[in-house]
Amino acid sequence: MKISQRIWLVILGFSLAVGLVWYGKYSQKVSDIKIPGIPKQNCLEHNQEKHMKKTQEELSQYQRAYFAGGCFWCTESDLQKASGVVEVVSGYAGGRVVNPTYSDVTSEKSGHREAVEIYYDGKVTSYENLVKYHLMHIDPTDAGGQFYDRGESYQAVIFYRSEEERLVVERTIQELDKAKIFEKPVAVRVLPYTNFYTAEEYHQNYAEENTIKYCAYRESSGRDTFLKKYFEGKTWDELLRKGTTQKINEPVSLQSDDMIPGKLDFSQYVKPSQAELQANLTPLEYEVTQEDGTERPFHNAYNENHASGIYVDIVSGEPLFSSSDKYESGTGWPSFVKPIDNRFIVEKVDAGFLSTRTEIRSKYGDNHLGHVFPDGPKDRGGMRYCMNSAALHFIPKESMEKEGYGDFLSQVDTQ
Repeated sequence: MKISQRIWLVILGFSLAVGLVWYGKYSQKVSDIKIPGIPKQNCLEHNQEKHMKKTQEELSQYQRAYFAGGCFWCTESDLQKASGVVEVVSGYAGGRVVNPTYSDVTSEKSGHREAVEIYYDGKVTSYENLVKYHLMHIDPTDAGGQFYDRGESYQAVIFYRSEEERLVVERTIQELDKAKIFEKPVAVRVLPYTNFYTAEEYHQNYAEENTIKYCAYRESSGRDTFLKKYFEGKTWDELLRKGTTQKINEPVSLQSDDMIPGKLDFSQYVKPSQAELQANLTPLEYEVTQEDGTERPFHNAYNENHASGIYVDIVSGEPLFSSSDKYESGTGWPSFVKPIDNRFIVEKVDAGFLSTRTEIRSKYGDNHLGHVFPDGPKDRGGMRYCMNSAALHFIPKESMEKEGYGDFLSQVDTQ
């Protein structure tokens, strides 16, 4: 055989081998992948079936939910396969800009998240089932985005539209967090629904319309690697059972002198009884944190505090705000442009007689802290977290390591 013929045979054999590998990768048997709720097939097959969009009149008979879980191409595609879901729309939710564009949102200046509007049949599935499904199709522990998409616009958020939905979401997240399935705590934000704007048409049904590009993106993002590691072949109940059988760290005694820096664990925190709270808090501290009260402006401990350090929940010790993010708002209350870690706060609709505000509470302590308003410094995100000094405990920078908050030193200024 001539050398040239041998070379061509080698090339042919190599091409055949590559082809078989590709075929094996993209033509698995239906039973090969077992991520709950996703058809047991690979990405290319998974998105071949075209789905017919419904009219607004048809959709009006269904219930709605609003979730964010990173790139909306993926959340849309995953939720389209959930039982009882009849339509999923990609869009932007929860921000300050009216009718934002994709570039507005990804610039991280609009406050919006890439999100989806879900229409579902309440006779077939429930809101709680959709929340569980969503949590099993994202990385619930990632507070800074999702997989290799980073920034606020890619944060995982569940937007609730009623008090009932809020309770469902918080209970479900708490279940998942307490199961100790992950190496990090669950960091999905729970926010009141304020707005949703439909994204550009080229983003709609992206997985179906641009399947090859979508699958290449999804595979390289790391999403499916994470889903297979933690969720493959499990129902929600099986997931929780597996998690609770794993070794759980002993709860940390919050605010004690022997806390280990970087090892703060609030998932086992047990709130003191009302009698204990009344015995250990001043009347004003109790009124503010437990009865949703408000202290007097200007006449409080931290309005004019300019020292470097961290502000924590006065009851639970949860890290809340950095001195780096404090600014003079002129309101008479300590004001911040953002929390030090979104995992430790909860936003709740506070519907009053004359206005509706957004309340800020500590996640694990469930203590009233203050409110957030969209009138903060525009060059720092546009938000004003207006807090009560009576709900806070200030730890100077030089004491943070000793008191267990060393991991947050990089977020504190050097005044």
